[in-house]
Amino acid sequence: MGQDVAVQQLVGFVKGFSRTGRRKAALLYGPVGSGKTCSVYAVASELGLEVLETNASDFRNADGITSTAGAASRQMSLFNRGKVILIDEIDGISGQQDRGGVGAIQELIESSAFPVVMTANDPSDKKFAPLRKASFMVEFQQMPVPAVKERLAKIAVAEKIAIDGDALTILANRSAGDLRGAITDLQLLGSMSGKLSTEAVSELSERNRNEEMSSALLRVFKTTDVGIAAAAFEKVEAQPEECFAWIDENLPNEYKKPEELAAAYDALSRADVFRGRIMRRQDWRLLTYYIQLMSIGTAIAKERKYDWIAPFKQPSRGLKIFIARAKHQRKLDIAAKIAELLHAPKSAVLSDTLPFLRLIFSRENDKRKIEKMAAELGLEPDEVNWLAGA
Repeated sequence: MGQDVAVQQLVGFVKGFSRTGRRKAALLYGPVGSGKTCSVYAVASELGLEVLETNASDFRNADGITSTAGAASRQMSLFNRGKVILIDEIDGISGQQDRGGVGAIQELIESSAFPVVMTANDPSDKKFAPLRKASFMVEFQQMPVPAVKERLAKIAVAEKIAIDGDALTILANRSAGDLRGAITDLQLLGSMSGKLSTEAVSELSERNRNEEMSSALLRVFKTTDVGIAAAAFEKVEAQPEECFAWIDENLPNEYKKPEELAAAYDALSRADVFRGRIMRRQDWRLLTYYIQLMSIGTAIAKERKYDWIAPFKQPSRGLKIFIARAKHQRKLDIAAKIAELLHAPKSAVLSDTLPFLRLIFSRENDKRKIEKMAAELGLEPDEVNWLAGA
């Protein structure tokens, strides 16, 4: 629903798949509940193909991925049908438990006789750079509320669920673009009485994606107990960097004594030192020090908890950093392509070649010339737009 462009791109990739093609895989990325996985099944069904699915979070090492999908990716199915190899949630192989998973997927893509489709919420991590390079990138947008409501209304009619007043509108608004979650809520509430009432929707706990984070922040900010602070982020489904950003954003609103605020930021700075070591050395054993310094260090920076409860704000700095990193990653990806083509060091391409290319792409008015240059360099449309300054 609402992903027409992305679905057509996926159909085009699967239909046009070639083992000798430059793009042997597709990487679908976008928010939770936007339809990435079910689109693969829908396209495969329409084209008469079988789906072989594996979830990357269940196989975080090379042996797991290879044993699950390796042999099947080279053999026709029992009834001689073609296949789509689906590797769901590749975000799950990022982190300390990854033991060659990305490399195994690369090998799978190269050897597979069938199209490989991967899904991810956010594939911008530099660990996934080889997969991005080998893949046709397909973006799924966050579902707008009207589209969520439209789909829920069709389901309600098909399932004979009576809608009371503005119940459907409220349910759609609370979905935060997560259509899958909204459908689950509709099923939960509608299956009870065959009716979706405004009261039932109001009683439903709001799907607040920051709820767990807020609870974790409360445990850090409102305690001086080391044990409580150490376990604060254990159940939060967020990367440590996101937890760090939340603490950083809200700390000045919570701690008012200058010496306590300084001590808390000192702990955060020490945590950031460990984050840098982790990224440089890829030594994920240091992750526990990173997490405990920012949680325990923040908690014990104060003598006693403050009585007030400051409303927590979503980190704006983290969003800016994410956007900046995404742009920087695109720059690195373009440089890597050109470096491989020119047999030149990537550093030289970044410093010498890219500035001239940006000048050419931003000032050249002949569209055919730009398209020809882009094709020779192997650039995707979004990379051409970046060079053009769009």
